[in-house]
Amino acid sequence: MTTNGSFDLLHAGHAKYLQLARAEGDVLIVGLNSDRSVHSYKGPTRPIVPQRHRAAMLAALECVDFVTIFHERDPRRLLSIIRPDVHVNGSEYGANCIESGVVKHHGGRLHLIPKFFGLSTSRLLGRIRAAGEAEATPPPPTRRGLTRRLGASSIR
Repeated sequence: MTTNGSFDLLHAGHAKYLQLARAEGDVLIVGLNSDRSVHSYKGPTRPIVPQRHRAAMLAALECVDFVTIFHERDPRRLLSIIRPDVHVNGSEYGANCIESGVVKHHGGRLHLIPKFFGLSTSRLLGRIRAAGEAEATPPPPTRRGLTRRLGASSIR
């Protein structure tokens, strides 16, 4: 059984998705988009985490049996080599996703897992950016800071 993705900034949504994917069969092989692949479809700032680190984190999960990195923009070539009985994908991609033709051609079936709303790398990145912007904004001067500039030793 297979699934695939970039799995950049591994989070609870990924963990839950992979656990549900693993429940569909005996062995779960994760096709991981390479850095070059992720960059080609997510843009110049992605991935955040290098492929060797993303692969190591995935391999450390109990529900993942094997991780393989592919360099193409999509996993069809990899799937034609592995020929999974079941390929797991997120329901947001639908039953006619790009992988479905290859999987069905080799006698496999597609299993869709519902999206976990609120758990996404994009949302996580947005929160990280907002936190960084908030930390970069200097706080307004305090009375104590103003007093120091005037030379007073403390405010009582």
